[in-house]
Amino acid sequence: MSTIKSRPVYPGLRAVPTARRNLVAVEGDGLQAVARMLVEAPPDFPGRTHVLYAPGSRPADPEQVRALGVDGLEELSDVEQVLAALGGLLAEATMGTRLYAAGSEGFVGRVVRLGIDHGIDHKSVLTEHSGSLARRVQCVHCKIFTEHVTASIFECGGCGTLLFVRDHYSRRLAAFQGVCVNAEDPSQRPTPEEVYP
Repeated sequence: MSTIKSRPVYPGLRAVPTARRNLVAVEGDGLQAVARMLVEAPPDFPGRTHVLYAPGSRPADPEQVRALGVDGLEELSDVEQVLAALGGLLAEATMGTRLYAAGSEGFVGRVVRLGIDHGIDHKSVLTEHSGSLARRVQCVHCKIFTEHVTASIFECGGCGTLLFVRDHYSRRLAAFQGVCVNAEDPSQRPTPEEVYP
């Protein structure tokens, strides 16, 4: 476990039985965590639960969740569509609505960020990381975001700077920070290492 205090912690999905409505955003095999939560939940919980699903890089079978009696299951083509649909639902949400997110770290971070934008305290969003450890990284030099970064050092697609991926996470940006690795001597080109498979 990281000693960096900004590092996100994902305690896992668990049903909040007192919620009037449940909005679940899920990517890829995070659907397994959603299915587990629904099975462990009180019998009336699935009927108050709406799921937004994007297959991501590790798709799962949405029929297993549909069969558990959820109020709605939207199968969308990608993460951007899930976030857009979720934004619309959150804009109309009333008191007693709970937000859940399961999937890759970048996806979960973006769902939490969207919740914050709609007045939800980040600590009340129930989250579970599943799948790849790939990171969403912002270059601190040109401010471009790069999705699915798996190496400790990579070249920024925006400005070409060779970046070191820090463990510092910005909740406001829903991204880790990438800083120039060779500022003192640009001729140095450290070898990237795959550390976030």
